[in-house]
Amino acid sequence: MPHTHLRTLSDPQHLPALQPHYAHRRPALGLGALDPPPRILLLYGSLRERSYSRLVVEEAARLLQAFGCETRIFDPSDLPLPDQMPDDDHPAVHELRAHSLWSEGQVWCSPERHGQITGIIKAQIDHLPLAYKGLRPTQSRTLAVMQVSAGSQSFNSVNTLRLLGRWMRMFTIPNQSSVAKAYAEFDEAGRMKPSTYYDRIVDVCEELVRFTVLLRPHNAQLVDRYSERVEADRPVGGTDGILKSI
Repeated sequence: MPHTHLRTLSDPQHLPALQPHYAHRRPALGLGALDPPPRILLLYGSLRERSYSRLVVEEAARLLQAFGCETRIFDPSDLPLPDQMPDDDHPAVHELRAHSLWSEGQVWCSPERHGQITGIIKAQIDHLPLAYKGLRPTQSRTLAVMQVSAGSQSFNSVNTLRLLGRWMRMFTIPNQSSVAKAYAEFDEAGRMKPSTYYDRIVDVCEELVRFTVLLRPHNAQLVDRYSERVEADRPVGGTDGILKSI
């Protein structure tokens, strides 16, 4: 499938706000295999030309690449509303689901609008079913949540994104990022200025890499459920399947 709904990341190796002497080149070293590179999908929640949620996601993608990950940023500008197309048969929907299946971890970033996440980010999440053609686009993936605000710092959007991540059966990492007065945190070129807000994004990206590498050998076992084995009439074989009646 051609990737026509991915954004191109400008200056991927240019990290002007990062103090490299304090950054781990490989944050997950010693936690598991680093090859192949962890695969991270990033979603943002605004279609504005100067979208601060997109700019935050781009900064996160640069950091994740510096930490040894492969990243994809989905462009939702052509995405229909959920249930707008019969059977969700639309190229953007198919591509979003394919990228989610490809991913091992994800980053969701939304502006806070009217005290909540935007319809743009919610539509992307709503297009990701728990099960799809026998596959699970989100289950067992790690997730980092972020938000941007036009005013003072708030956590309404990240709290909702955490709830959605849990609903999608994802492992949402403990850390999170909330950038207040986002319009003041970026220069004219759209790059984030050095700040404690930027430092927190670095923290989140480091943690996401660690949890993704830590969990990746166990993905299949983490989504193996008794109720689904019963429904599929798939008994557990070997000694694992021997359980004495109580």
